[in-house]
Amino acid sequence: MIRVLLADDQPLVRAGLTGLLEAEADLEVVGAAVDGREALALARELRPDIACLDIRMPGLDGIETTRALCAEEPPIPVLILTTFDLDDYVFGALEAGAAGFLLKDAEPEVIIDAVHQVAAGQGTLDQSLTRRILAEFTRRRSLQPVTAQGGERLLTPRELDILGLLAQGMSNEEIARELVVEITTVKSHVARMLPKLGVRSRLQAVVWAYQNRVVEVPREL
Repeated sequence: MIRVLLADDQPLVRAGLTGLLEAEADLEVVGAAVDGREALALARELRPDIACLDIRMPGLDGIETTRALCAEEPPIPVLILTTFDLDDYVFGALEAGAAGFLLKDAEPEVIIDAVHQVAAGQGTLDQSLTRRILAEFTRRRSLQPVTAQGGERLLTPRELDILGLLAQGMSNEEIARELVVEITTVKSHVARMLPKLGVRSRLQAVVWAYQNRVVEVPREL
């Protein structure tokens, strides 16, 4: 059973997400918070497998809540569900360690699949927005990089290959097919890669890669 914590300041959204997720046999909503402070308190009390957070909430917003949850021991994976596709809140949440990002108007099956992926440690990014988000990151490269070291000095050639494919938005299964290796091999490489980069999630690794120019956004972006 995957234990889910929700946080959104809109009662209708909380009720809708609760109904959607609890209709699945392996998902249980263990708490529903109205803001970030309540979400953090409930997370520390209930220790959910995943937290689904809105970005814009009164008091403690989604970015600070994400940063706090990712700093827990063990970290609590965060899936961002928001109505805002491209704004400072979204980029701030990704850089704070969010493992996934979806728009609230995504199809129900997409949201359910995202919860499963993030809870399994895979992470997810709304595919319809991936290229736009990566393009925006390239315009923000004046930001302080996650680390000043280049990927070539930190990662093996195979890890660099996998990082490049992650940056294209590929799943573990797609990467395994592309490189003609087992999915378990991809997962092992990713697990070793994250601590080398000093990041907590696959998406944060992608942020690191673009900020440090280890991979480049295609020109058509």
